[in-house]
Amino acid sequence: MENSGGIQASLSGRYAIALFELARESKALTQVEASLATVRDALAQSADFKALTTSPLVSRGDAAKAIAATAAELKLDPTTANFLGVLAHNRRLGQLPAIIRAFRDLAAQDRGEMTAEVVSAHPLDDDQVAALKDQLRARVGRDVSVDLSVDPALLGGLVVKIGSQMIDSSIRTRLNSLAHAMKG
Repeated sequence: MENSGGIQASLSGRYAIALFELARESKALTQVEASLATVRDALAQSADFKALTTSPLVSRGDAAKAIAATAAELKLDPTTANFLGVLAHNRRLGQLPAIIRAFRDLAAQDRGEMTAEVVSAHPLDDDQVAALKDQLRARVGRDVSVDLSVDPALLGGLVVKIGSQMIDSSIRTRLNSLAHAMKG
């Protein structure tokens, strides 16, 4: 079951839709999207923060206090900070990565863009990101926002996912294909 925006009516999708509508009504889409990117980065960089969001041992009260402190430290906008408090109270912090992805998709759709998930072996510089966006725009015929992440296990190259399409030009995949072909 999907809503008109194409986001799955999963639990994380429903939370993302609620946050998106709240952010749009309060004219805070840009701030909420920036705050969610900060949260996503914090989840990737801080084992303690990730543990807070995924541990079943953390009580609702402790999670809410820790989330409030984290939101203040990360300088999140009030809408996002309150939303994280709701997630903590409802014991749904573990859904954060999926909620953030769904929110980004909704925001991109609202701007008339598509979102591409791009995984690279090394961080991309601004010129590389601009060139990638140009190539993706030419391929899909509309603006593309990119959700960048790094996975050194790729060795080199990129893995790009746009909607249901996946473009894998990573060295790891090429080596695996070569090894499979040599087994013949």
